[in-house]
Amino acid sequence: MGFRKFLPDQLFDGYRISTQQVLIANADGTIEDIVPVTEAGDGVEQIAGLICPGFVNAHCHLELSHLKNAIQPHTGLPDFLYQVVNLRSLPPEVIEEAIAQADRSMYEAGIVAVGDICNTASTLKQKQRSPVYYHQFVEAIGFNPAGAAARFDAARQVYEQFLSFFPEKQVSIVPHAPYSVTPELWALIRDFAPYSIQSIHNQECPGENEWFVRKSGELVGFYEKMGLNTNFFEPSGRNSLPCYIDRFAPTQPLLLVHNVCTSREDLACLEGRAAPVYFCLCPGANLYISQTLPDIPMLAQSGLSLVIGTDSLASNHQLSILEEIRHIRRHFPELPLENILSWATLNGAKALQADAILGSFEKGKKPGIISLGETLSRVKPLH
Repeated sequence: MGFRKFLPDQLFDGYRISTQQVLIANADGTIEDIVPVTEAGDGVEQIAGLICPGFVNAHCHLELSHLKNAIQPHTGLPDFLYQVVNLRSLPPEVIEEAIAQADRSMYEAGIVAVGDICNTASTLKQKQRSPVYYHQFVEAIGFNPAGAAARFDAARQVYEQFLSFFPEKQVSIVPHAPYSVTPELWALIRDFAPYSIQSIHNQECPGENEWFVRKSGELVGFYEKMGLNTNFFEPSGRNSLPCYIDRFAPTQPLLLVHNVCTSREDLACLEGRAAPVYFCLCPGANLYISQTLPDIPMLAQSGLSLVIGTDSLASNHQLSILEEIRHIRRHFPELPLENILSWATLNGAKALQADAILGSFEKGKKPGIISLGETLSRVKPLH
């Protein structure tokens, strides 16, 4: 079996950055070893810049790819959501072509795995032929307690379509957001698969916390615009995360996405959970929608497991984890690059329960090999 040997200026293996180390991979990209340059022998390829495992995009909405440039930036979350609902219906062939282009662009940008939000099965055809590893988070949304069973059945129908191609471990039914799923619907989601990976849009705007604390704020206008009756809802006096966290089974791993308005005090409600919790950062989308970012240093200093996502082309200019890394470094230059790269690789693979094959350069894994260039300005897949 032939080998390729890579000697970059810097090598990030999923855990740490080193120099003068040679990555050895089989012809099919399976990792064989990392050895000092003095032990590598002949046939070593010198690579300018940094080599790392393929990126994991922990949060994406591939099915919204046809909405690129359809929604103006800086609308705020409620107006953005309203426009997505009203603009997302286009001819199937238009949607499918946009999905195909976005999937290819992610792979070309070094993304090897994606946690993808699905409201329909429109992405299934492209995923069947894609080299990218996908976990399907099939969203259930329901504002009316009386309609919980029907909403869950609709999500389960989409779930079953994905199961026709993907193994059960790569498909979950999940709640959209704490302000869009009633306790009745949530109970159905939890009881359906109490050990499955869960994803939820968490504290993406101040209005989410205001709604749970006082039943006020910017979400009130959104509900009115959508013609939704919210008489059933009673405010709790608490921010959303501590209010809803116990609606998940303690055995369900959680992927909390956005976290723009998550405070240090909110994190106390996660103490003692049996299953892991991952906080997903999507800075490009946060800047696009509201020009606001999470307190990423606070989240990092809290010892939490962080991962990185792109959100959708409705809320971002591109689906590029490298660009998300650059956003984080521009706004928080004090954060070590080594840490950020671990969020984009191994942590993401762990969050999607794919770290047995992806996320790090370890013998037997096939994580993808990408070069980031000398100034982290471009991505070049090497395998």
